[in-house]
Amino acid sequence: MDTRDLIDGLKSQQIGSAGLDVYEEEAGIFIHDYSSNIMNDDVLARLMSFNNVVVTSHQAFLTHEALANIAETTLMNVEEFAAGKRGKDLTNGLVAFQ
Repeated sequence: MDTRDLIDGLKSQQIGSAGLDVYEEEAGIFIHDYSSNIMNDDVLARLMSFNNVVVTSHQAFLTHEALANIAETTLMNVEEFAAGKRGKDLTNGLVAFQ
C-alpha cells in the first residue's frame, strides 16, 4: 500500500476509515517510546492525525484468540514434523512454485 494514496483517499472521503498493523517506513519507529519526541516522519504524522485511522504497530495479533490459534498451529506443526511429515505433506507446509 502507498500511504500517500491512502491519505489522499481519506482526505477525499473515498476511503471511510483505515486500520493498519503495518506501515512501509516503520523500521525502528514502533519498538521504542518516542512519545516525548517530535515525529520526523511527516507522512506517518499526517496519517495518524485522522480520527478514523488506527495504527496498531504489529499488535493486531495480540488477542487471546489469535495467540491460542498460533499456539495450536505451532504444536500441530511440531507433532506432524516429529511424525515424519515434510514439505507439502505438512498441514501448514509450503507448496513449491511450479
